[in-house]
Amino acid sequence: MLWPLVLHLAVGIVVMTAAWELQRRTRNAGYVDVAWAALMAVAALLYGAVAAGPGLQRLLVAMLAGIWAMRLVLHLLARVLSEAEDGRYRQLRTHWAGSQRRFFWFFQAQALIATLMSVPFLVAASNQVPASDTWTHAAVAVWILALVGESLADRQLARFRAAPENRAKVCRIGLWRYSRHPNYFFEWLHWFCYVLLSVGSPWWWVSLLLGPVLMGAALLWGTGIPYTEAQALRTRGEAYRRYQRETSAFFPWFPARRHNQ
Repeated sequence: MLWPLVLHLAVGIVVMTAAWELQRRTRNAGYVDVAWAALMAVAALLYGAVAAGPGLQRLLVAMLAGIWAMRLVLHLLARVLSEAEDGRYRQLRTHWAGSQRRFFWFFQAQALIATLMSVPFLVAASNQVPASDTWTHAAVAVWILALVGESLADRQLARFRAAPENRAKVCRIGLWRYSRHPNYFFEWLHWFCYVLLSVGSPWWWVSLLLGPVLMGAALLWGTGIPYTEAQALRTRGEAYRRYQRETSAFFPWFPARRHNQ
């Protein structure tokens, strides 16, 4: 059943066009992240309504994916409205000499990526094999852990950045002591929820490939950690290099002994 994906992509094109126009007016490309998260919420509700799986399965996907996506929407929107444009997008603006044509196609690419990343939702919601209590409980447990971890990491970082005395300093509090990107780690962990809900479906491997595998690759080697850390090095210099030497990049782990502090 591919038509829900086609419909989602069509909605995504409209949403991203509106987000691009908002970016053009405000000079803040961070709205692309808000729009991307909103499209994931749309996917959760759409597939929950029309997929071929049992009602309880579809309801579970709609609730879990929808709540996750809406939390992300609210978090990102609050950041975009209260802060200057993210350094990654300022770099793109400089690199592209402010070309709005390039920004337009960048936003449209995010619509396609959102549809691609929503496929695990559709696979899970279309799974016609009755989910066992074991797999369902495991999926919900992973979702809770991931949502709590990502929310806590975002809140700790926001609190740290809000303090004027921490300007240009590196956040090492809470979860950020054990991972340089705990928010990314729990974001990645979240996608295993839909793999577990897809157990029994002949398409479960698609959920794995387009969920944890694709998201992990994007975070580790794509637009996640590399771009974020490049910006951190530009703004925090040697303090961030020391943080890199002493703290795990992704998977939470005990930090190395700190020197020359």
